[in-house]
Amino acid sequence: MERRLTAILAADVVGYSRLMGANEAGTLAALKAHRKELVDGKIAEYQGRIVKLTGDGMLVEFPSVVNAVACAAEIQHSMRGRNEDVPPDRRIEFRVGINLGDVIVEGDDIFGDGVNVAARLEGIAKPGGIAISGSVRDHIGNRLDLAFEDLGEQALKNIERPVRVYTVSLGAPPAPAIPGPAAPAEAKKEKPSIAVLPFNNMSGDPEQEYFSDGITEEIITDLSKISGLHVVARNTVFTFKGKPIKVQEAAKELGVTFVLEGSVRKAGSRVRISGQLIDAKGGGHLWADRYDRDLTDIFAIQDEITHTIVSS
Repeated sequence: MERRLTAILAADVVGYSRLMGANEAGTLAALKAHRKELVDGKIAEYQGRIVKLTGDGMLVEFPSVVNAVACAAEIQHSMRGRNEDVPPDRRIEFRVGINLGDVIVEGDDIFGDGVNVAARLEGIAKPGGIAISGSVRDHIGNRLDLAFEDLGEQALKNIERPVRVYTVSLGAPPAPAIPGPAAPAEAKKEKPSIAVLPFNNMSGDPEQEYFSDGITEEIITDLSKISGLHVVARNTVFTFKGKPIKVQEAAKELGVTFVLEGSVRKAGSRVRISGQLIDAKGGGHLWADRYDRDLTDIFAIQDEITHTIVSS
């Protein structure tokens, strides 16, 4: 039995039976045109593979979660434009669900809970909308310029455990680019931005480096889940590891408005974590604190630090 981890996209046409009942030939012709002129091309562009077609729907797999969501967002945006001059009762609109999961591969087909969850997410998506699982949201981080709405845990039909669900807030379709003078860099920054610099290992034990690096990575991951915040990627900030850092210079180089720095000291079963949130423009501290905890509380400490940063 072959298995693999893959991003699964499930889509279908909203009100397909009604559309077919009203105008069978016209509905089929419109659906084929949308697929030929838009959908199939976008899937290929983002390296997707159409696994199967199911009348009004399709199942697609992508090697990348980011590609799957970006592809779906472009298709849904484009469908809005294609439907502008079509009466509401004749519009072809898609619902899309995306999940990241382990699947069973048989020939060209895929099966398993990963596929089932994607199909259930598609079923609860709004017309013209995209619903994604928590695993998809976690892997996207801040790699796409999209906003996400957290719907909390949802009980999906025939799925044993509740699934954390997010919807993609597509907003208005992007306006065509108009050539003109470049906007100032400050005007382009709509979201607050933050860089989490590598936490210093104060234990004096090189073997504890993995621990301080882990704290840094976990905080970056948690902050990346917040759609209204731009977080500098791990690989970028870790280029500063082990170097003497002037916070304001680092912030200018990374193009951020806030910087989080800190240190970790571990002794036996106890750990002390210090953190400072700094306003890069003025250089002042917005927040600083120190946490002394048992190692058993480490995840609670990370959650507390993240929550405090967001509030500040």
